[in-house]
Amino acid sequence: MRWSRRTLLGAALVAIVVATALLSLMWTPHPPNQQDLNNSLLPPVGALDANPAFPLGTDLNGRDLLSRIMVGARASLLVGLLSVLVGGVIGVSLGLFSGYFGGWPDSLIMRLVDIQLSLPGVLLAIALLAGLGKSLLNVVLVLGFVSWVQYARLVRGSTLASRDREYVLSAHALGASNVRIMAKHILPNITGPLLVVATINISTNILAEAALSYLGVGVPLSTVTWGGMLNEGKQVFDVAWWNAVWPGLAILVTVFGTNLLGDGLNAE
Repeated sequence: MRWSRRTLLGAALVAIVVATALLSLMWTPHPPNQQDLNNSLLPPVGALDANPAFPLGTDLNGRDLLSRIMVGARASLLVGLLSVLVGGVIGVSLGLFSGYFGGWPDSLIMRLVDIQLSLPGVLLAIALLAGLGKSLLNVVLVLGFVSWVQYARLVRGSTLASRDREYVLSAHALGASNVRIMAKHILPNITGPLLVVATINISTNILAEAALSYLGVGVPLSTVTWGGMLNEGKQVFDVAWWNAVWPGLAILVTVFGTNLLGDGLNAE
């Protein structure tokens, strides 16, 4: 299978973000939380009074923005991947059960899906986090809970289309259990569409985490995230635009690359 240029570009952008996150585990130019008010709001390289030791400049507390961008990639990818895993496990399990057995369980699960789809996802996440409190784990769980309905609808539809086909009926005749039929005969046939949805949801959840942290209800400020950096950068944007621009660009590149990759996989 040959990937298109658009898919390759998306994969390259995602690879750069992943490599940056992995590199930050071993090395950053400066400790990301090290404060030095003598270096407060230094501009990026290219400005007249820039310091080459801080190529992207510093924030109000004198912390190195490049180091914080690198560390923030870890939190964003962690939220994106783990929330998709949580939402996928819940949605795939309920979608398989709903489509395979039908009846009142199917009606109940689909009504829950309809109810949740009628609620704005970000508002639902804000309400849940207001009750649970701010932490990286809570953000992962809430975003996973908000996104499970997409997997449930996809898997239910595919299961309904597959449960009466010959290979499923043959497995029934050979005495295979319902769990084995769902896991071994139905689920493998829908992994392609699931992968596409999961890839796109990674970017959606990264953007949602940034929005929640920007609003101050997501990850605590003690944990470096791009959304948290945006929240801090807006306070000094008039005098130090780079504090908001760099994390904004990091989010843009990550979401753009992930969407390109997901769209490309869908088209292949």
